[in-house]
Amino acid sequence: MEKLFIAVAGNIGVGKSTLTSMLAQQFGWTPFYEANAENPYLGDFYEDMQRWSFHSQVFFLGKRLEHHYQLLQHHDSVLQDRTVYEDAEIFARNLFEQGTMSERDYESYRRLYKAIASFLPAPNLIVYLQADVNKLQSHIAKRGRDFEQNIDPAYLIQLNRLYDEWIDDWTACPVLRICIDSMDFQHNPDDFMTIVTKVGQALATIQS
Repeated sequence: MEKLFIAVAGNIGVGKSTLTSMLAQQFGWTPFYEANAENPYLGDFYEDMQRWSFHSQVFFLGKRLEHHYQLLQHHDSVLQDRTVYEDAEIFARNLFEQGTMSERDYESYRRLYKAIASFLPAPNLIVYLQADVNKLQSHIAKRGRDFEQNIDPAYLIQLNRLYDEWIDDWTACPVLRICIDSMDFQHNPDDFMTIVTKVGQALATIQS
């Protein structure tokens, strides 16, 4: 398998972008990062979720489609920070369940998502980062994005539940689960090398 498509999945603040950068450098892969900074609706969304939920989710869906096209065209192995599946199965679903996205908007979003997902190739491997809410809140506070500072812990708990349910039912490719509650892979080389070893072992299994 000469070209690999690896995805890093996980909740807000779990360290996806940091790990994406570090793994890309370690393995020589090309990283594709989540488009948070480009989303013109994200700040408004955190201020008024009901009004801006549909707009924000459709923007992210469009960016994931762009990323997948770029991934398919890229000649080397690639590493994606957050997948298109998370947008639909975690964030849009949560917005609908909590009443922040209307049924009409959610159904329109799901139809669009299913049409796109039907022709998108699954990754070769998903690296799923898990963390409890205390760990997530610590990371969120440290990175200092103003629009994230008032995120309700209950919201993060709900997302963790939806993530676990999605991963438990996922069968399209192998999943490597990594709990980071007792890790600091950004600053502790031993913790990072533990992850590198696990990723290498997972890839060896895929390629064997």
